[in-house]
Amino acid sequence: MSYKKWTLSVIGITALFLSLLIGFNFVMDPMWTFNHRTHYQNAQMAIDERQQKTNWLTFRPFHYDTLLLGSSRSTYIDQHKFKGFHTFNFAVSNMSVREYDSFVRYAKQQDQAKLQRVVIGLDFFKSSVNESTAPLSLDGNVVRANASFYRYKTLLSFDTFEYARKNFKAALKDKPIFERSYDNYNVASAVSYSDKVKQVRTKDKIKKFREVFYGPTYQYNDKYKAIIERVKVNNPDLAFIPFTTPISTELMQALVEEGRFDDYERWLRDVISVYGGVYNFMYPNTVTNNYKNYFDGHHFYPQVGDYIAERITDPTNKELPKDFGEYVTADTIDEHLKHVKELLNKQK
Repeated sequence: MSYKKWTLSVIGITALFLSLLIGFNFVMDPMWTFNHRTHYQNAQMAIDERQQKTNWLTFRPFHYDTLLLGSSRSTYIDQHKFKGFHTFNFAVSNMSVREYDSFVRYAKQQDQAKLQRVVIGLDFFKSSVNESTAPLSLDGNVVRANASFYRYKTLLSFDTFEYARKNFKAALKDKPIFERSYDNYNVASAVSYSDKVKQVRTKDKIKKFREVFYGPTYQYNDKYKAIIERVKVNNPDLAFIPFTTPISTELMQALVEEGRFDDYERWLRDVISVYGGVYNFMYPNTVTNNYKNYFDGHHFYPQVGDYIAERITDPTNKELPKDFGEYVTADTIDEHLKHVKELLNKQK
């Protein structure tokens, strides 16, 4: 073979390889940088939700009137379950309250339907100094998504190929294989565990929360109220609907046993002071009492997320568990807390 033919053969093979790589990465689109849907995108892994969802907003039409913010717990709420709202679930793993403002700001920059409201999932453990002090924001992800040729570069990435390969394998299964999987409509599902595994995972999670989040290192952030107020002050044109994320009753009992009930009370009062009221789901009730509604006592399954969305937008729905969720205001907080204490005492 002549040198010229050899060179052309190498170029041809390389071009074919790159074409296959680019084509596969494009079809699977694991980083959500393009605007197409295929059957094989129905079980996508959560790689970096901040970047993936930022990419979604950057490269797809944004015709939503409602934004849902929150941590990984809130990612399991189906954005389509908020009746009367056209919602985009912008919740991401380990979201800090300090990030809210940057998330809303970027969503409004993409706004083609005039954002009207923000629904915020609030986690008690995020009220500590350790969990709410770092000056985090979405800005770095925004810069990356808007960099020149960013989404085309992802098509040439072997990391993208590896994610795409795993997503393709997952799509061939009949059930979720990742702890959190997304379909191509931004709806998350959770892997199913046996009851025995759920109990073990719940026990391990409670131990971690006692040691890391509720124990001696916990200190309520005196600036928490000012932090959650900032996003409201910066967006006077938006309505804010806060809710507390429901942890399992066992985990709630650990919170109380670690001496954090007064902080829980202060947290609720601060949220009410800022937003005028809060949908509280974080107390013993028929949903939180059932460990099967969680895969680790900390993260609830999507069905619970459906209940939350429906309680907020369709509170008279008779199919909802009657004792799950109560809208609490400054006028009702004292009575509500008294009731929560009574419910906790019954669990002893």
